[in-house]
Amino acid sequence: MPTASEAPYNFSYQTEVLKSAILSRLLLLILILLWRTLLTPYDTSAPLNPTCLNHPSSSPPPPLLPSLGSAIENGVVWDSVYFLRIAQCGYEYEQSYAFLPLLPACIFILSRTVFAPLVSLIGDRAVLALSGYVICNVAFVLAAIYFYRLSAVVLKDPNAALRASVLFCFNPASIFYSSIYSESLYALFSVGGLYYLESRANNTALVWLALSGFARSNGVLNAGYYGFQTMHQAYDAAFMRKRALLALQILLSGALRCMCIFVPFITFQTYGYHNICLGRSSDEMRPWCKARIPLLYNYIQSHYWGVGFLKYFQLKQLPNFLLASPILSLAVCSIIYYVKSRPEIVLSLGFQPSLEEKSSTVVIFSEDKSSNSPPISEKYTSRRQENHNIKLRKKMNRGGDPAECRIDHGSVEKLGYTSASILPYILHLSFMVATAFFVMHVQVATRLLSASPSLYWFASLLMYYPSISKRCGYMIWAYCSAYILLGSLLFSNFYPFT
Repeated sequence: MPTASEAPYNFSYQTEVLKSAILSRLLLLILILLWRTLLTPYDTSAPLNPTCLNHPSSSPPPPLLPSLGSAIENGVVWDSVYFLRIAQCGYEYEQSYAFLPLLPACIFILSRTVFAPLVSLIGDRAVLALSGYVICNVAFVLAAIYFYRLSAVVLKDPNAALRASVLFCFNPASIFYSSIYSESLYALFSVGGLYYLESRANNTALVWLALSGFARSNGVLNAGYYGFQTMHQAYDAAFMRKRALLALQILLSGALRCMCIFVPFITFQTYGYHNICLGRSSDEMRPWCKARIPLLYNYIQSHYWGVGFLKYFQLKQLPNFLLASPILSLAVCSIIYYVKSRPEIVLSLGFQPSLEEKSSTVVIFSEDKSSNSPPISEKYTSRRQENHNIKLRKKMNRGGDPAECRIDHGSVEKLGYTSASILPYILHLSFMVATAFFVMHVQVATRLLSASPSLYWFASLLMYYPSISKRCGYMIWAYCSAYILLGSLLFSNFYPFT
């Protein structure tokens, strides 16, 4: 992992990202309080909290500040109700197993330790809610910092990384990152894990990416990054170095790491099977218990929420498709742009880099800890990279393609959004887009895709194009601002949003 002096990111820019992340959370808090004050919630059942089924207890004494506790509890809406209920009572109902345990576990721990003295003041459930808000907002701020670090490492341009990171701080799904939802923890551990993976700290990356699968089910897809890395390292060992034994060792190690990322999700499914299926007669068993592969999560999504391939393609769902159209359009455009810019990389999955890629010594997830020399992707000195960025900006000011610029020795170096390093992120985003559009409730796409780094990298590229930057900049910021306002208004008052 690079040391602080070798870090490719700019610390003053990182401070700007930190300020933007905090400012965005304060803005969301103000908007939520404003809308809750001006409007009457559509559903006022949020404060209802029946006694836990598993361990009923006597009624606790009334809090000293009931009005404050009630105000905090009133903000618990939509899926936040499930997360708090799990933190308080555990998994009581079958459908509650759709919510993975990392966030409820963190809420439980914080509410029973740091915030435990507040129970007598505002009540137990309000303390749980307060713990959830603190965890999610702090996790988002940390995620923004890691997002900038990852962007700087991948894009090799601190300015582009800064633009992308500020966009992430004010992303259209911001309301969910300030609410008691798993988006913030997932973003922290997925983006942080990718940063450590790019920095060649594989063991740390493995832990972080595995935790992302404990926050959200789509966290298991992060195993694909390790799979991509493994294939390229094995290819290099087998065909470039002619070391078959090393290639086999790399394949086995990569497969083991991919399995480790699946472990948290599989463990939780096993826990659900143990609680719901074991010790019951065949007649009492739920249908999914009898399946060849008894996967609880898939059954819940299909049975309770109607999730399935093309199940959402109904005329009455057209407004939801329109709601998701901006994020899907941006994602599809980012994929098409990359494919058209680097067809040789996409078609070969990066196994046969073009001549300019070879001359620019770009590698994907390079890892060679046996050598004392720096990895290939770090061979450019900071001075040379700075000179390259200056040339890139001059070319762009003349109306050139920001993805391409000439360097002294006459080769063409592809950096930024069209570098080979972006390919695994494009493949991951493509799978997520297809899943959101064809399988899931499509309106969830706004928050499902909001943690995809390549979306913001592409938006940052558009905003820096001389011919279209002004128009694209206005459109992108208008989209983010509108969804922040709309989301804080609808979501906080228990109206459907995404």
